Amino acid sequence: MKFRPCIDIHNGQVKQIVGGSLCDVGNQAKENFVSEQTAAFFANLYQDKGLKGGHIILLNPASSEFYQKTKEQAIKALKAYPGGLQIGGGITPENAGEYLDAGASHVIVTSYVFKDGMIHYERLGEMVRAVSKKRLVLDLSCRKKDGLYYIVTDRWQKYTDVVLNQKTIEELAGYCDEFLIHAVDVEGKASGIERELAALLGDTCKIPTTYAGGVHSFEDLEGLKELGKNHIDVTIGSALDLFGGNMKFEDVLNYVNQ
Repeated sequence: MKFRPCIDIHNGQVKQIVGGSLCDVGNQAKENFVSEQTAAFFANLYQDKGLKGGHIILLNPASSEFYQKTKEQAIKALKAYPGGLQIGGGITPENAGEYLDAGASHVIVTSYVFKDGMIHYERLGEMVRAVSKKRLVLDLSCRKKDGLYYIVTDRWQKYTDVVLNQKTIEELAGYCDEFLIHAVDVEGKASGIERELAALLGDTCKIPTTYAGGVHSFEDLEGLKELGKNHIDVTIGSALDLFGGNMKFEDVLNYVNQ
């Protein structure tokens, strides 16, 4: 298990939000933490610690009045740590090259591929042709409904008809280099991991996969390590002391490096 750091940007600021609270109308979200530091500050910190494969997420849609500010922060962070960070949020075949040229190691895609509630394989093919499989991360973030995990899109606001299960994971692994999976119902709540989801990922994912959502203690990390069979990576947001939480950044790094 590796620690994958994150930089979430909303309305031009680095923030930690409650994942399910995002609303495009009015650019609203329930905030856990708003940093006084820039995205580039965190990129430099992660580089200094030798942490690779973290992700930057743009939490404003392109239609937002804050989108350009959010994008500017993201580009500066990529340039601060060339090759060290991935980026997601409104990525398309048309704009992916700009982020890769700015220094992103990979682009992260959900909404472009999962459109109108289903997987569009022609769009997935377009993304692969635009950036190559080895530079594509599929975000399979999900929410539970009727006992099943469904992939959600558009900043986690819309359910698709696609169930996240062994068949889906194995099928999509052929198109990308990694998965990023937020357990949206616990994202930003520091209330414990989604153990059922963690076990599914541990049993099924054969390519690098990062789990996000609910981690708030070292017991959670131990649980994820066990359920994920020590090959599912982790990101921690609101619970990390960098973002106002109680888990010390250095202690987390020491834990995963044991």
